[in-house]
Amino acid sequence: MQIKDTYASIASRSDGLFKDNGSRFIAQAYPVESEGEVKDIVERIRKEYHDARHHCFAYRIGLDGSCWRASDDGEPSGSAGRPILGQIDSAGLSDILVVVIRYFGGIKLGIPGLIRAYKTSTADALANAAVVEKIAGKDYRVWFPYLSMNAVMKVAKDLSLPQREQFFAEDCSMVLRVRLSQEADFLERISGIEGLSCEELRI
Repeated sequence: MQIKDTYASIASRSDGLFKDNGSRFIAQAYPVESEGEVKDIVERIRKEYHDARHHCFAYRIGLDGSCWRASDDGEPSGSAGRPILGQIDSAGLSDILVVVIRYFGGIKLGIPGLIRAYKTSTADALANAAVVEKIAGKDYRVWFPYLSMNAVMKVAKDLSLPQREQFFAEDCSMVLRVRLSQEADFLERISGIEGLSCEELRI
């Protein structure tokens, strides 16, 4: 069975804007890979746009998008975060954060108006984004004797595995990035290499 290990995200920040009855909804979309990144970006935006009434946001992270959150930041429940998340889902994106900064124009828009505003500003930001394909994978650290170097490098070359943190001496080690669809093949191949041990690195 073929394992799905690709998904869509955005390449870099993109912006959108929607105006209604004097209120401005400034949408900013960011590529993110962790909730820590989300927290840092939201905090920076709150400081930068400290005079705005609301800083609503939503994000999805990971291959299956199972890490997510939607925040109304003081707007009526379900009128901001969920519409933002809905646009992210409609676009089929993950590893993405969208923050919508609202400057109040003095006229209340009502819940239908708010939903439309947050949806439209988010859709504008996503329409301006460059979509990229991301590959889900795992990092493995491998240890092996120098005499097994050629066998390890052949596996890395055959599977086109990115390498980092290489250390070569009598005993060697390196970190290999293995895409999910290649994991079983990778583990089977290295199991036959003399003196090799490995462990999956957890983030």
